[in-house]
Amino acid sequence: MTLTKVYDAATVFKHLNGIINVYKPAGMKVKHVRNAILSNICKGLNELKQREPRKLPNDMRLLGSGAATDTVLHKIAANSDLSDHILASGPRYLPGDIRCAPVGTLGDHTSGVLLFGLNKGLQQSSLIQRNRPVRIYHVTARMGTATENHLPDSRVTVRANHRHLTPERISGLASSMQASHQRKMYELCGVDLQTQAAYELACKGLLRPADNSQPVIYGIKLIHFNRPHFTLELHTINENEQYMAALIHDMAIELRTVAHCSQLRCIRHAHFDVTESLLRHGWHLPGIMKNLRLQQNVLKAHPQLLDQQRVDLHAAQ
Repeated sequence: MTLTKVYDAATVFKHLNGIINVYKPAGMKVKHVRNAILSNICKGLNELKQREPRKLPNDMRLLGSGAATDTVLHKIAANSDLSDHILASGPRYLPGDIRCAPVGTLGDHTSGVLLFGLNKGLQQSSLIQRNRPVRIYHVTARMGTATENHLPDSRVTVRANHRHLTPERISGLASSMQASHQRKMYELCGVDLQTQAAYELACKGLLRPADNSQPVIYGIKLIHFNRPHFTLELHTINENEQYMAALIHDMAIELRTVAHCSQLRCIRHAHFDVTESLLRHGWHLPGIMKNLRLQQNVLKAHPQLLDQQRVDLHAAQ
């Protein structure tokens, strides 16, 4: 389909609806990402062609037609409402004119995929969030040192030897923890893992906890080992930054050493991939409009993300 360049701000604003996928840098709060995006959108809209000031009826014209009237004012005003002129009222578009809400959130130290709903896309963002899709993280740990909050910006509290650790030992513990979390989900549903009822539940898809505050890990595996660092891939829902940092700490204790998170990166949220995320230098109006179209194609290819029946089913579980 051939795209046409549009220079009219009102037309662009009319089509500013849907889901955008941006890449959140580590060390930046979600609200700061949102403010930066809204500020750049408004800046781009205000640089486009604006509507003319409102017209006044002839009997309400501010300037008469006498010879003594300033001709410059006549050129500016004519029969226009000067209070609606951009020099008097200010920019046409302000951040408060655009509705924007994140789909989930990421911690301050976490980078990666962050979804936002814009204007009419807020309903889509709400459905995606209520469907509770799986998010995938790459969590890098540094062995040998523990910190107060298990994150890299905190004071080191403990040091320990880690020379006895091997990739095989870490992978074995990861597999054991994955099986434990899967078993726990079936126990919460009140069924035995070895029964027909458990099989029928598994055929319906991933089991999700009724409580949104309960983190669940569906997959955990070692993908990289380079002493003193190793990286785990986590498939999880209802997670948060502190939970994943504590998970690394607990794993290290089981392995008879200590560790803390040195990097957390969300690489996928449902079917929204990090390869399509809008980098910080692309947080401008043309880049955001292009990203809206890309994410619209993702939603069309995976309509189950916006399925209200799935939302109701998850609530029933």
